Amino acid sequence: MKYLTNINDLDLNGTYTYADYLTWRFEQSVELIKGKIFPMTPAP
Repeated sequence: MKYLTNINDLDLNGTYTYADYLTWRFEQSVELIKGKIFPMTPAP
């Protein structure tokens, strides 16, 4: 299994599955909601 480590390798307007999500190893936290990627911001 190949892991993605750079969020810039993804098309942020694309549609993804949970199986895709499991291959992501980003430093930045992201959410996958209805196939779309949403960057999470740190809590204050």
